[in-house]
This record gives sequence, C-alpha cells and structure tokens, in this order.
Amino acid sequence: MKKLLFVLVIIPLLISCSQYQKLLKSTDYELKYTKAMEYYEAEDFMRAATLFNELQSIYRGTDKSEIISFTYSKCLYGLSDYIMAGHYFRQFYKTFPSSDYAEECQFMSAYCYYMVSPKPRLDQTDTYNAINEFQLFINLYPKSPKVEEAERLITELRDKLVYKSYLSAKLYFNLGNYMGNNYQSAVIAAQNSLKEFPDTKYREELSFLILEAKYIQAENSVLEKKEDRMREAIDEYYSFINEFPKSDYMDKAVKIFEHASKEVKFEEVN
Repeated sequence: MKKLLFVLVIIPLLISCSQYQKLLKSTDYELKYTKAMEYYEAEDFMRAATLFNELQSIYRGTDKSEIISFTYSKCLYGLSDYIMAGHYFRQFYKTFPSSDYAEECQFMSAYCYYMVSPKPRLDQTDTYNAINEFQLFINLYPKSPKVEEAERLITELRDKLVYKSYLSAKLYFNLGNYMGNNYQSAVIAAQNSLKEFPDTKYREELSFLILEAKYIQAENSVLEKKEDRMREAIDEYYSFINEFPKSDYMDKAVKIFEHASKEVKFEEVN
C-alpha cells in the first residue's frame, strides 16, 4: 500500500517536472505567459518567476510588459527575495508611473526595505531607506488606505533607530572613564537622539541616562569643576521628574539629587 501511494504521488510530480522542462525550452511565448500566470495564481512563485524573468525582455514595449513586470516583482516577494523584489518594485513605478499598480509598487518598495531592516545593533541603512520610501508613499498617495499602515511602520522603524542610538549611548556610559570621558559622549549621544526623535518610546530611558551620566561625570570631576557640574545634574533631575513624575527610575533619581545637593552650596534667599 505504501509503495502504491508513493507511486501515485511521485508520477504526477515527474510528469509535471517534465512538462515544465519542455516549457522552458519552448519558443511559444504566449504559452509561457499563460503558464506563468497559472503558476503565479497557484503560488508556485519559483516557476512563475523563472518564466516571467525571460518574458520581460520578450514583451518589453508591448501591452503585456506592465503586467509581466508587476507580477514578476510579486513573485520575487513571494519567494522572500526582498532585496530583488524591492528593486523591481522601484523599477516598476519609475517605468510605469501612471499605472494602476504604481501605488502598490511604491508601498511594496518601502515594505521590502522594512523586511530587510536589521536588528538595532547592525547598520541601519535599510531602515533609513524604508522610512524615506514610506514617507514618499504618504506624500504621493495621501488618501491611500495604506497611509495608516505606512505611518505605523515609520514609527516602528524610527524607534529602532532610537534604540540603536540608546544602545550607543549606553555603550559610552558603560565604558565610563576608559580611555577618556565617555560619560560626556553618552550625554551627547542621548541628547542627539531626543532631538531627532522627540516622541520616541525610549524617551524616559534616554532622559534618565543623561541624568545619571551627568551626575557620575560631576562626581569624577576635578574640584574646581565639581560644583558646577553637580548643579547641572540637579537641573537635569528637575527636568526629569517634571516630565516623568511616576518614573520607574524615580528612586535612583532621588538618590542622585540627594548626593548632588550635598556637593552644592545654595545661596540663601533674603
């Protein structure tokens, strides 16, 4: 029974492969186009992509050129080849800017960049590309039903960039005074992140890192600079608690304030 089932399964596969190999060698391009569409509809993207790749040059400049280019791009996306899919989606909307498929290709170009955007610790070139492409899509198609999704993905990508900068600032912080004043570098990195991405979900973490780095820098300062830097840390403390009165870092922030206050001579108010 098992052998019979094996035969019943393998024979159609062998026949199908044989027919496909004959199709590849054929010069009947109309048949290839028809079969490519059938493979695409059946989500057999590998076979469809192979045929469409050949048909692109055959039908270039004809009525079929547009649909072939679009469907080939979709096949590559279906194969998870996001780099090449993105390339062909971009090529499509540049070649056919008035096409009914141009809007979808513009979005998919950005989405392919999104799909290859790496983890925060790695180079974020594709993340920036995705943000720029999504923003271009929004500018070109402000009434598209995809605008809301594009905005959501931009926020997600921007948070990834902020997290990368947070990791960078944290790295400087952890290096401490190793081979220089890395606390100042941590402050600058965190402040730059907040300037570029003021609405980030990592705002609280970055703000506390600035406070803590300023305090430790003050604590390690030479005597003539220590008091002024402690005052800066205290100012940072007030900014932090005003913005995040219920912060999980509050206990640590209060301790910093108490220690910093002991180092500062407050002028009496008459």
